[in-house]
Amino acid sequence: MRTVLDFSPLHRSSIGFDRVFDLLESAARTPQPDNWPPFDSVKIGEDQYRIVMALAGFSRDDLRIEVQNNLLTVTGERKTDHVGEILHRGIANRPFTRRFELAEHMLVARAELHDGLLVIDLKRELPEALKPRTIPIGGAEKAPSEARLLQRQAA
Repeated sequence: MRTVLDFSPLHRSSIGFDRVFDLLESAARTPQPDNWPPFDSVKIGEDQYRIVMALAGFSRDDLRIEVQNNLLTVTGERKTDHVGEILHRGIANRPFTRRFELAEHMLVARAELHDGLLVIDLKRELPEALKPRTIPIGGAEKAPSEARLLQRQAA
């Protein structure tokens, strides 16, 4: 049984969170995908994250990683198979597509495949315009140009 979430009370008291509400509503409506390939998502720092996917038997040429509109997509399809007759298949080799919604300003820093694990490092990089900045506060003294302007106006 699936619970239906109503976000309308939150819409009345919050501004600018439309994308978050859309993501939550979409996740509630979307059927749960199969859980293959298995993965871990880890926060490794203040603005650094890592996704580790278990991809035994896949090579670099079998994988594709794309980022578009805050959606990270990892696609895999094995191009080569074992030589000979398969008596038992215990290692999955089916094609897959795994999608991850990324927050604003998330960038893929690197991706590496080693020992059957695909490691994707992500990093949040805020543009300069969004970083905190210090605003200088003026004092009671007037700047020299302001003082001359006031003297001319008084004369």
